[in-house]
Amino acid sequence: MPYVHTPVLLAEVLAAFQPQPGQVYIDSTIGGGGHAAALLRHIQPGGRLLGIDADPAAMQASRTRLAAVAGTPAEGQAYCLCQGSFDTLQALALAQGFSAVDGILFDLGVSSHQLDTPERGFALSADGPLDMRLNPIQPTTAADLVANLDEQSLADMIYRYGEERYARRIARRIVERRQQQPILTTGDLTRIVLQAIGSVNARKQRRPVRIHPATRTFQALRIAVNRELEQLEAALPQAVELLRPGGRLVVISFHSLEDRIVKLFLRAESGYGGSEAPDRPVRLQIITRKPVEPAEAETRANPRSRSARMRVAERIKVVDNETHRGVVQDAWM
Repeated sequence: MPYVHTPVLLAEVLAAFQPQPGQVYIDSTIGGGGHAAALLRHIQPGGRLLGIDADPAAMQASRTRLAAVAGTPAEGQAYCLCQGSFDTLQALALAQGFSAVDGILFDLGVSSHQLDTPERGFALSADGPLDMRLNPIQPTTAADLVANLDEQSLADMIYRYGEERYARRIARRIVERRQQQPILTTGDLTRIVLQAIGSVNARKQRRPVRIHPATRTFQALRIAVNRELEQLEAALPQAVELLRPGGRLVVISFHSLEDRIVKLFLRAESGYGGSEAPDRPVRLQIITRKPVEPAEAETRANPRSRSARMRVAERIKVVDNETHRGVVQDAWM
């Protein structure tokens, strides 16, 4: 299947970064290269871009896309690509000579290509192996978690990462089912969730259900398999370290758990940490008072963009901690 990537909030990302020739950027979740290709166009001649992703299929797709943009000079000069997890962002960047950059982008979540490829195991719409690994060489799959976690741990995971009110009911049904036969496919898990909560939702919902009843369970498993929240918490401080003064951090999230981590991190780094971090240096100035959301035209053209939320912050010079504490930019562009 061709790797099709429609970058979310592309115009807004470019407006936030305002890329110029000769600048240096990192796309820490490059995916199919949509955002990266647009940035690369704006920073030539003389600019450099580092693209990182855990998915080798994304690496190949972005390599093709960036080569078409860069022409000459090509990979290694105008851009570099590294397969890896962004929780090692700083090490990957420094190894490629990216130490003081003008902007870093995080486009979190999974891509449409990953969702639409049944053998990756992310999708509800087609039956496939219960995998859900962003990096296919990592050892633990969603099937492993479903097979090995005890009922309480399953319930806790589904509730915490999926915000699923029926987590205990679903976990109980999973344990009952796996005692009879292994749960190996996305179809197996979908049917189990429907059996656990479908009738409950049918009785209680007075309006049509906006999302599939198994969506939250699938989200929880995907987050757990890939340690997405832990990786994000580890990556954000590294991104700030890599930004030069005036450099910007742009994060696009797709669910409330990610957005909350980003929001709290930016507040703490900009002096809103309060008594929790009284002596923490103020390193960022928040540019977006509220998260930027896709325009109606974008959500119509790309319905999967509707949950996107973008937050922007700028690295400041730490000259007087009190001078910058709690400052929020009036306009986000």
